[in-house]
Amino acid sequence: MTGAGTRRVRIGLIGAGGIAGAHVAGYRRNSDTVEFAAIADPVRESAEKRRGDDDGVRIYADYREMIAAGGLDAVDICLPHHLHADAVIAAADAGLHVLCEKPLCLTLAEAAEIAAAVERTGVTVMCAHNQLFQPAVAAAKELIESGALGRVYEVRTTDSFFNDFTVESMGWRARAATSGGGELIDTGYHPLYLLQHLAGGTPVEVGAMLSRHRLEFMEGEDSAQVLVRYDNGVVGHVTTSWAYEPAVGTEKFSLVGEKGSLSSDGTTLHVRVRGEEPVTTTFEPVHEFAAEVAHFAGCVREGRRPIQTHVEGIDVLGVILAAYESATTGSIAGVRPVEGVSAPV
Repeated sequence: MTGAGTRRVRIGLIGAGGIAGAHVAGYRRNSDTVEFAAIADPVRESAEKRRGDDDGVRIYADYREMIAAGGLDAVDICLPHHLHADAVIAAADAGLHVLCEKPLCLTLAEAAEIAAAVERTGVTVMCAHNQLFQPAVAAAKELIESGALGRVYEVRTTDSFFNDFTVESMGWRARAATSGGGELIDTGYHPLYLLQHLAGGTPVEVGAMLSRHRLEFMEGEDSAQVLVRYDNGVVGHVTTSWAYEPAVGTEKFSLVGEKGSLSSDGTTLHVRVRGEEPVTTTFEPVHEFAAEVAHFAGCVREGRRPIQTHVEGIDVLGVILAAYESATTGSIAGVRPVEGVSAPV
């Protein structure tokens, strides 16, 4: 984008569903660096709701029309899962940077097409992994990278809650063809990208057990337990569910290394280094989506690599697909590589 260091990043929102509201709130909190320029959704009423009183936001029924009209630097994709890949590729081929809600896409073939699009266009693709912007997560990552805990052995992450979905309200999420599976590829994506962020490696093998405890009308699972081994030797464990709230005392994330450990409920970080007094730090909450949008805009303006790009998004998808394979076969499944995707630098 011309004048990237000073001009606001002009964003077009693709999809006006539920999560789009959090993204728009992120734009509003970053008005010095972000311009909410346009929105595309086939339901005019939904688009108008997201636009609010800002008449300067152009509305389109089709995102391809919005892209063709020009005047954008980037798009923000908040569509149902099965529509992500086509939108990412269309934007990239138009030279637009991309912020994409999870999951990045649904298949390894789509992942390869996205990787090829990024390679040929050079655009920035950032996965909208909002939980990475929690202050406790950032502090934990800094501590890990400092070497204070030594070599990392094990990481655990949890994201479970009692979901009150009904057959009517669940919509496209109830069908595997449009969601990509069940809870694991939806909410389960969050603890998996957090797991990879803290583990600091590339996933290589996966074991999983899936369950449908309560939401019987779903085609896919409502709960999952996943084990992941990374190429640096770290072993990770994810628990995720729409069927139940976690037991009292369950950590949001925890990590054990050769010199000590850490754990967090998402707000407070407890650190214990062998031979030292334990340290507990409580962080003030932040608007995660505002921080996410600010980070994306800064990366676009300054040409920096985002905290997690399509590379990590594809890694997490690979874990999910391997988990589905493992649950089907009852054995450990390898994470299949995608052509054109290399480890982050």
